Amino acid sequence: QVQLVESGGGLVQAGGSLRLSCAASGRTFSRYAMAWFRQAPGKEREFVGAISSSGGSTYYADSVKGRFTISRDNAQNTMYLQMNSLKPEDTAVYYCAGGSRSTSPISYNYWGQGTQVTVSS
Repeated sequence: QVQLVESGGGLVQAGGSLRLSCAASGRTFSRYAMAWFRQAPGKEREFVGAISSSGGSTYYADSVKGRFTISRDNAQNTMYLQMNSLKPEDTAVYYCAGGSRSTSPISYNYWGQGTQVTVSS
């Protein structure tokens, strides 16, 4: 069992940066591939990117490629999402998820509670 807690959200101007963290409980964090999703009001939950269990492989949605970077520190049981060049359309609640590398949210067993990111124009 893994419990996930996101932090680092907030309000930022367009063009700015934020770094989100996802802290995991339990000693099995390093076994799991992890991902970030986001959900804007009235929209479906959207895949942002994923990282392998070792951190050696990542991939991203086209909408964030080149602007967002996912990393993890297995010794600290933490995953990160560095977001640069933020746009108003990045405004959403951001969730971390564990247990898969799928782009579909139904493939994930573990979810955090979400953290709000708001990008002003």
